[in-house]
Amino acid sequence: MRRATITIPHELEAGLDAYTRQQEVSPALTAVVQAALQEYLARRGFLPGTRTLVVTPAKKGSGAKDVSLHHDRYLAGK
Repeated sequence: MRRATITIPHELEAGLDAYTRQQEVSPALTAVVQAALQEYLARRGFLPGTRTLVVTPAKKGSGAKDVSLHHDRYLAGK
């Protein structure tokens, strides 16, 4: 494991403080930074075994307005 010293700008510090205050149990700074870095690298495809789902919307939709509510019914073809 590599150790690192980082400098956090005031804006990030304020956001970090607000985040930790809202948690029921305040997480350690190390845990928050590791989770943020893991998510950042995973979204960009730099972690092994992680892929980002890319959905390309159709040029013309189905016309149905309730698909987000009844998606199972539409997928089952009913």
